Amino acid sequence: MSPEPAWAYVDTPTGVAGDMLLAALLDMGVPLEVVSAPLAAIGLGEAFSLRPQESHSAGLRGLRLTVELHESEPPPRHWRVLAPLLQQAPWPDPLRAKVLQVFTLLAEAEGRVHGVSAEQVHFHEVGAVDALVDVVGVCSALLHLGIEQLIATPPPAGHGRVKTAHGLLPLPAPAVLEIARSHAIPLASSEGFPASELTTPTGLALLAAWVIRWGAPPAHTPQNLGIGLGQRQLDRPNLLRLWQPARAVASGALQESVLLQQCQIDDMDPEAMAFLQQHLREAGALEVFAQPVQMKKGRSAFALTCIARPDQGEALRRIWWLHSSSLGLRETLQQRWVLPRRCGTLSTPWGPVRAKQADTGQGLRCKPEADELARLAREHSLSWAELRAQLAALPPEAWSPDPEELS
Repeated sequence: MSPEPAWAYVDTPTGVAGDMLLAALLDMGVPLEVVSAPLAAIGLGEAFSLRPQESHSAGLRGLRLTVELHESEPPPRHWRVLAPLLQQAPWPDPLRAKVLQVFTLLAEAEGRVHGVSAEQVHFHEVGAVDALVDVVGVCSALLHLGIEQLIATPPPAGHGRVKTAHGLLPLPAPAVLEIARSHAIPLASSEGFPASELTTPTGLALLAAWVIRWGAPPAHTPQNLGIGLGQRQLDRPNLLRLWQPARAVASGALQESVLLQQCQIDDMDPEAMAFLQQHLREAGALEVFAQPVQMKKGRSAFALTCIARPDQGEALRRIWWLHSSSLGLRETLQQRWVLPRRCGTLSTPWGPVRAKQADTGQGLRCKPEADELARLAREHSLSWAELRAQLAALPPEAWSPDPEELS
């Protein structure tokens, strides 16, 4: 079984900016070298300095990050110039892909705002060194921590006006609205906040590239917490919180998140229901099952449930919309405990038998595949119970793992 993608949670009560995210990651213990090394590799090592400083906002502690630029007037950068620089950067592939994804989001949003193609976009604030520091630094730090995806609260975007290279612009910033619109990102209310920019285009583009779900996290034990402080003084603590869940291990079991998709169906025939379930399984769902329920007006129906990895949600939703009659689908992230297991073969008196071996934390447990039991029962005219008992009595040396399990 593939391991669950590692996630972290971002709480954005006063919005999000690139420097707040980066400050939170540094507060979690990410070394400065993780941020500066990839930037030095593309020739920007002398263009900036990072000054993280523990501070307070409305009485709460956190880390505030200042990016000191050594260019007196950073030049505007076009996307057509910046893109090749990032594509050719001597970075690991995951870092290059994420940085390009974030800047592509920004270029496309700025292009739509100004009515030009992404290649024609002049990156002013966005393309300056401080934005490169934020984007490259945040992506590098997340990968350094082994984080593959984020869950986040919807950030408030702010209201009023902001001074930019294009003059005074209304808030939310046009690029922020465009990113939120094009990527279906919910924005929390800014009612009650003083007039100010709470969410920046760079901050929202970073979340758009990393966040798989907006809202509350699944049940978990928080671990490795970082607090990033914003630069503005508000009438409340101006901070962003980022933490990882503990990768709990107890009695050999591992805790992981799974996506639960479910709906009630009362207007599909059994053949169509079976066809839908088959397609969900073939698309990689971990489990699909149906339970009889009674709906309104006394209608008999089925509650159909699909359990999958969190990153499978979009692909499976397409199957629901195509092959089911439902007009809605519920989704939740849940925690489950699973025993570590590996696939292999049992040497038996009837030949090799496919089986799984699980680690209970107190010993190993081997279970033959049900299809294999059925095959042996048919081929040798033995009962299911007799076969299971004889296979369970085999000595430990009868088990051998698959070669790929040893790699």
